[in-house]
Amino acid sequence: MANDKMEETFGGYVLHTVPFPGELDEAALAGLKKMAPILIEQPYSITYLHSYAQDSPFFAGLSNGRLLANRDPETGYTYATPRGHDMYTGNETEWIEIPAEGTVHAFTVCHFGSEEFLPETPYVLVQVEFPGVNTLFLARLVGVDPAEASTDWIGMKIKGRFRRLSKFKPTDLYFYPAG
Repeated sequence: MANDKMEETFGGYVLHTVPFPGELDEAALAGLKKMAPILIEQPYSITYLHSYAQDSPFFAGLSNGRLLANRDPETGYTYATPRGHDMYTGNETEWIEIPAEGTVHAFTVCHFGSEEFLPETPYVLVQVEFPGVNTLFLARLVGVDPAEASTDWIGMKIKGRFRRLSKFKPTDLYFYPAG
């Protein structure tokens, strides 16, 4: 015997408003034109093409196990994160390689994160201070227990490690205690 009913499931959309008259007489049918729009919530996905533009050498460096920084050729002011022009002189900066070794300048323990990082909470973010570099670099610190966070971490020597399988994201470089 053929099944003459479709299976009912609980999947579908989240409905926010569904106003509808009980009786469908002539007045009710005419009033449907004034009905508020039905709002549904549904997942939406697109493929987004993002350009790293002038920062591309930085991400290419990370994918090859190299940390690149930018320096003003006139003043020597050095940025740990990509910057095409110096913020003081406006000069175009040059790319230089710096060692992925530094010290913890500041840190925070993250108990909440974006959807991508939420499963990894809690985790530690540090601002890394590099010798001869004028700005700080934000990165993950592994190899420490977030539950044991201590101001003793400030000034701790750390070393960088590059992901073997680059994701072309700033998280391709993370740090661990050097000692």
